[in-house]
Amino acid sequence: MFDGLKDKLSGFREDVEESTEAEEAPPEADASTESDATDEPNASAADPAEGADRAEAESDDDAGSDDEPSTFQRAKAFATGRIIIEEEDLEEPLWNLEMALLESDVEMSVAEQILDSVRESMLGESRKQVDTTGELVEAALHDALVDVIAVGQFDFEERIAEADKPVTIVFTGVNGVGKTTSIAKLSEWLADRGYSSVLANGDTYRAGANEQIREHADRLGRDLISHDQGGDPAAVIYDGVEYAEANDVDVVLGDTAGRLHTSDDLMAQLEKIDRVVDPDMTIFVDEAVAGQDAVNRAKEFNDAAAIDGAILTKADADSSGGAAISVAYVTGKPILFLGTGQGYDDLALFDPEALVESLLDEE
Repeated sequence: MFDGLKDKLSGFREDVEESTEAEEAPPEADASTESDATDEPNASAADPAEGADRAEAESDDDAGSDDEPSTFQRAKAFATGRIIIEEEDLEEPLWNLEMALLESDVEMSVAEQILDSVRESMLGESRKQVDTTGELVEAALHDALVDVIAVGQFDFEERIAEADKPVTIVFTGVNGVGKTTSIAKLSEWLADRGYSSVLANGDTYRAGANEQIREHADRLGRDLISHDQGGDPAAVIYDGVEYAEANDVDVVLGDTAGRLHTSDDLMAQLEKIDRVVDPDMTIFVDEAVAGQDAVNRAKEFNDAAAIDGAILTKADADSSGGAAISVAYVTGKPILFLGTGQGYDDLALFDPEALVESLLDEE
């Protein structure tokens, strides 16, 4: 999963390592400095750190700016067994990283945030010569990626556990992205953790919608609340809530018709569901393989009718990873689950830390 993005991140690490190889040699010292050093009887045995500190006290003119280390600072770093990473070391690798992120369908503002974070973390940073630059790069990438991926993250299971029952969750998104199947998968995920659920088919717009969700309900042994095609979606989901209250069901999972954010009539349906049912959560569903399109749609849906989180389907088929990297940062709402296969058990709770670790794993 996301192997293409993983390879590109590994390429950035290699680029930085190559760019810092030139820093392995000490900066050239002028002849007078060398002469003075050889005149001191204990120069060869002196602590290089003490020599660097003494030189610092003798010359403030070599201090350099906060953003760019001076020749003296580089010499001092080398004398103490360290190497400073400079702007010139990062310029080309960061450019390559930016192109790699954009090619992986990472949204522009997200890519820029990652680059800024990596640059800020690494610029002027020093490393021991015995360490690898790759370790420093990995730490910087780890923090930058977690910062954008984990925006708005919350513990989904904890929220279900602590909420008054029944918990009502409404699902929305465009046609054909696996929304109904994701509802069935989440029903199974909840059952595995001891929570009962009822399905409510608020997709009264599409022919065949009742048959599709009923097939899932029958396979899973779940009850289904549905009305005839053309009925009021808000009324269907409201009936689902009443059924759950009467039968001590923990969670109501309400399907809705696939729609574009520009579909005024269908967006009005969502607004009515929100007024009538007041769901505890609204979850946006889209395909991870849709990349930038999924990111744009998530933003548009969130702007039109606020979502609480997202499920990305077909994550197992996505090598780019752009949607998984970008959705939370763009919307301010977390990715909650990834669809990872065709089976009802193929729904993985989204873990930003675990995802980043897998992306940076060199094995």
